[in-house]
Amino acid sequence: MTIRPSRTVPQEVVAAGTGTTRQVLIGPDEAPHFALRKFIMQPGGGMPLHTNTVEHEQYVLRGRARVVIGEEVAEVKKDDVVFIPAGVPHSYAVVGDEPFEFLCVVPNLPDETRLVEPPEEEKPSMEETPA
Repeated sequence: MTIRPSRTVPQEVVAAGTGTTRQVLIGPDEAPHFALRKFIMQPGGGMPLHTNTVEHEQYVLRGRARVVIGEEVAEVKKDDVVFIPAGVPHSYAVVGDEPFEFLCVVPNLPDETRLVEPPEEEKPSMEETPA
């Protein structure tokens, strides 16, 4: 049995994100089938469009974010639940001045995160790119 205050679990910076940290609250060394993680995204923060090789089940603890999942865009808030299928591009952008926090359950399987290039129409043109 594992019981501990979540505040004692170290936070690690998510390199691909902006103002984003992650805690592995229950990892594969403690649970054979699923990992429980907590993500915290500061105001102005988020994660760029990316894919994972495992599905995500999420529960929003506080704050709001614009979430892109495949072709769908939604604003999520406290007490919302989110399902992201494996392999589907998704991103997060914090909305407002409160941190966005959520729990994320993933299977304990090999996972690869890959950044996804935005479509051509969303890329800045050469004239818009700062020198």
